[in-house]
Amino acid sequence: MHTRIAAALLTCVSLSACVATSVEEPIRAAPSPATVTVQLLAINDFHGNLESPQGTLSYIDNGEVRQARLGGAAQLAATLAALRKDNSLTVAAGDLIGASPLASSLFLDEPAIRVLSDMGLDVASVGNHEFDRGTDELRRMAGGGCEQFTRREPCAVEPFAGAGFAYLAANVVDEETGETLLPGTDMRQAGGATIGFVGMTLEGTPDIVSAQATAGYSFLDEAETANRLARQLRAEGADAVVLLIHQGGEVDPGFNDSGCPGLDGDIVPIVDALGPDISVVVSGHTHLAYVCDRQTAAGGQVLLTSAGRYGAFVTDIDLVVDPASDAVLATEARNVPVPASGPRDEAIAAYVARYVEAAGPVANRQVGAIVDSGGKGEDCLDDPAEGLVADAYLDAARRAPGEGADFAFVNSGGVRTDLSGAADGVLTYGELAAMSPFGNGVLVLDMTGAQFAALLEAQWCDGESWARPCESVLIPSANVSYDVDLSAPQGQRVTEVLLDGEPLDPARHYRVVSNSFLAGGGDGFAMLAGVPQLANVGYDIDALEAYVADRQLTVPLCGRVQRD
Repeated sequence: MHTRIAAALLTCVSLSACVATSVEEPIRAAPSPATVTVQLLAINDFHGNLESPQGTLSYIDNGEVRQARLGGAAQLAATLAALRKDNSLTVAAGDLIGASPLASSLFLDEPAIRVLSDMGLDVASVGNHEFDRGTDELRRMAGGGCEQFTRREPCAVEPFAGAGFAYLAANVVDEETGETLLPGTDMRQAGGATIGFVGMTLEGTPDIVSAQATAGYSFLDEAETANRLARQLRAEGADAVVLLIHQGGEVDPGFNDSGCPGLDGDIVPIVDALGPDISVVVSGHTHLAYVCDRQTAAGGQVLLTSAGRYGAFVTDIDLVVDPASDAVLATEARNVPVPASGPRDEAIAAYVARYVEAAGPVANRQVGAIVDSGGKGEDCLDDPAEGLVADAYLDAARRAPGEGADFAFVNSGGVRTDLSGAADGVLTYGELAAMSPFGNGVLVLDMTGAQFAALLEAQWCDGESWARPCESVLIPSANVSYDVDLSAPQGQRVTEVLLDGEPLDPARHYRVVSNSFLAGGGDGFAMLAGVPQLANVGYDIDALEAYVADRQLTVPLCGRVQRD
């Protein structure tokens, strides 16, 4: 449980503990007659998860470790409805769409936008995945319509009305006009209090989406933009300002009903730099769940929250606001789990079932057989699914007429599921699409051995006392391996790179295969944007499907990226 109380408020009663099987009524602070208690219900990183994700999640609830299957649109809607009180607003911090399961992604995430609108979402920021299909398609997500901007046909099941909520992009600015891609702020009334919202994505969004997707737009500094717009909202009459930002922190353990244990990460300097006009920061991006107060460099205090991922949690926030003095007197918050076995909104459940059924013939189609070797690698920084995708890239280039390639690699962040679907001996199209959901092109690049070695070195960032992947680990095809010493100085961490068992030649030009996201400088690998592109050999999901269909596969062993 998290509590913040201003000196003017004498007492504040703790929230009751939440449990995995039901939503319990919170005990709220009793406001004075001059104040208004405004409830915010917050989510982030929904990623089109219409159905409850498979598997269970371990999380901290009232000091105890619990484990449950969580999420699902119908369950999320029911949880929101059960928590919702007077003067309530529902908000989100980005990545509501993109990298989605097939029932949503096959239909361009139109059903995800619809269910979020139907469950009462009021205001949301964009995240980096809102840009996966480009800015024109993002505008369509916000405004509706059936104009086609991607390979997939829009409005395949029904007309698309667009978002029934305000989509905000305060720090995404047209380089020619200076105007924001979408509105940057929103103002809402709740019980006599005026709440202002600033919504934005992380400044580094262009580094983690393809260059084409953000062409023509600049992404501004988060704290500077938030402070400027918060002052503007306060001048326009906001009693409180809430920042919805798709950037987040790292905590351990990762899923908490309260507290920010070991808080670190990119959200920390942003929050530290916020001015006194912002009272609450609803964050996302790291897919973790936390709730705590954070002191700012200016001596203020803000409430920082995040609700995990995939609709697994809702952050229930109370703001005690004094409209007469334009002051937030107190905040309370907790993360409430959304049990998959819990109550459902039946109308939304029926709507989800409609899209699951529509996707069924595609999702359930068996593509190929796969068996588990029973082996297991040690000290690996790769996993079998990543290896499978990299091998599929190489196969696609080698089977393309007149092409050919030496090796391939994929970013670990571009492989969204593991190979648990192989347990039944069959991989379906739905399992492959979940593994590789972005629709990236597969490109053949011209790289020297020295360039590739430099690229491998560039994937490691320095933390306070250790090295870590900046955004993704680069996973090669089966004919390449490399060793990593994370304790070595920067620039000397990759100790050996082997191609077919022999050291990579720094001077030789290689035909290297990867995806268009990385080739455009995605995941921060800006050096790849200048590498010559020799050929486009198709799309990632097509390459993966063809690779799986054409052979009897064995689950790859990890060990292509080995920790020294």
